[in-house]
Amino acid sequence: MAEAASKTTLSEYDPSCYLCPGNKRAQGDTNPEYESTFVFTNDYSAVKEEQAEYNPPEARDDPLPSLLLRAEPVTGKCYVITFSPRHNLTLADLAPSEILLVIETWTRIYSAHVSPNSALAKATGEATLQDGDQQSRDATKSNAQYRYMQIFENKGAAMGCSNPHPHGQIWTTTGLPEEPALELERLECYHREQGGHHMLEDYAKLESEKQERIVFENSSFLAVCPWWATWPFEVMIIARQHKRALVDLDVEQKKQLAEVVSEVTRRYDNLFETSFPYSMGIHQAPLEGKDTEIEASHLHIHFYPPLLRSATVRKFLVGYEMMAEPQRDITPEQAAARLRACGGKLYRDRLQ
Repeated sequence: MAEAASKTTLSEYDPSCYLCPGNKRAQGDTNPEYESTFVFTNDYSAVKEEQAEYNPPEARDDPLPSLLLRAEPVTGKCYVITFSPRHNLTLADLAPSEILLVIETWTRIYSAHVSPNSALAKATGEATLQDGDQQSRDATKSNAQYRYMQIFENKGAAMGCSNPHPHGQIWTTTGLPEEPALELERLECYHREQGGHHMLEDYAKLESEKQERIVFENSSFLAVCPWWATWPFEVMIIARQHKRALVDLDVEQKKQLAEVVSEVTRRYDNLFETSFPYSMGIHQAPLEGKDTEIEASHLHIHFYPPLLRSATVRKFLVGYEMMAEPQRDITPEQAAARLRACGGKLYRDRLQ
């Protein structure tokens, strides 16, 4: 039995929402009457700039604790970025020109945290916070040099998002997290062993030639259901040419990235005619690192959505998939074909 298309029941403004313009947040600060994006330090930051110093217990006569139970202190700063002042929209509802403003804000925040000693420093010249955006300038000041910045969005209650107002998060940390570290290790290895080639640049070329797993493409980016995908409708956006980070993109390339993000998120919603949940994250060069790390990095965006057969039937990674290895419920070629067929106008607009 087919499920009915879900309609948006949210209002443009919610007086109880701590992200809407003009509203008071949890710690008492009042949001400005912003008109596009808005950035502030997370009121409930997972990592903080100043926190109790970690001192591991002394080994004494037993070496096992220090051998097997290892921990490292991490400090950092967490931000929230709203994508729109309207409470009832998502990235899928926004025009590419509106998503471009989000990308520009991501770029400015990333640029503000790049180490002056990084090989990326020269690329950050024009990617500074706008002079008129004083509140965002103040919010993104930090008292330390951080190693990594993770930009991400959790969309929908299925992904643990407690507030439907369109927003994402940015965590900066003194350490390099596990997933980006593993990726960077393999990217460096490929770059070293393949005569200076870049793995994701080569992979983008391969996918562009085969055309089997592409969801959408333009001259700067392609969105694919990757060969190794775990989630049924997993998508990765890849820069065709070697781009280390957002700061390497020119104006036209940012516009094209906005177009691809718009196409992916709109096709997701059209697939099961619902506000499609996902976790999305940008992987790019560390804020601080060796020249070889920066050079091997390649800008890409992961989308991990849980839905499998409908708006209410999701995939669960359990049993064999948890204990041994993930299994594909549909092939990436099938997933890409279904998403390609979901282009066009957003289904919610047709319901009005």
